[in-house]
Amino acid sequence: MSDSLCALGGIFVGSGLLHIEAPPEHLVVSGGLFHGLQLWVNLPRVAKMSPPRYQDIRGRESALLTTPDGGALLRVIAGEIAGHQGPGSTHTPITITHVTVQPGAEVDLPWRPDFNALVYVLGGRGTVGTDRRPIHTGQLAVHGPGDALRFAADPHQESRTPAMDLYIMGGQPIREPVAQYGPFVMNSRDELIQAFEDYQAGRLGVIPTERVPHTDPAADRP
Repeated sequence: MSDSLCALGGIFVGSGLLHIEAPPEHLVVSGGLFHGLQLWVNLPRVAKMSPPRYQDIRGRESALLTTPDGGALLRVIAGEIAGHQGPGSTHTPITITHVTVQPGAEVDLPWRPDFNALVYVLGGRGTVGTDRRPIHTGQLAVHGPGDALRFAADPHQESRTPAMDLYIMGGQPIREPVAQYGPFVMNSRDELIQAFEDYQAGRLGVIPTERVPHTDPAADRP
């Protein structure tokens, strides 16, 4: 019913998939901080019932970029930034990147002017926008029109978050009616009812149960 990207491992597209996200086994055993994010992006009406598909994306597959001064590391998960393409495949034009900004560093990130833009703070604190609005862990900033996103990390961060980590996402608005309930995103109430009936009848797709072996756990860390 929607186009979803889990920043930690996969992209789901099309008419519906049953799925569960879980942390890597090595982190379950050893402990540590693990961010779990899931973004649901409404598909245009003509693509909503496309055959479901799952794409597994490992950290080593993302396009890695740095700012000229080395103050920030960018991991392009989907879409394109400054001519560098991420591995994520989506039905509609979308850009998603995970950015780590070192204390005191400032970034002007090129951005398509026809895209909307959201910046979510995974950890740390800093500012966003040309007017330097303060932002910190767990907050979301919505950017207005423009061809670049500006953000900066405060010079002093908390000991548990030595840098500012941002999850940045945006895409081309489709400007269609939205009807949403639970995990279902459709265009009308009647389509929502049909989606629930499909779920109850077992007509949604499923992700293969075979697990991808973690032969090199370190390589999967972004």
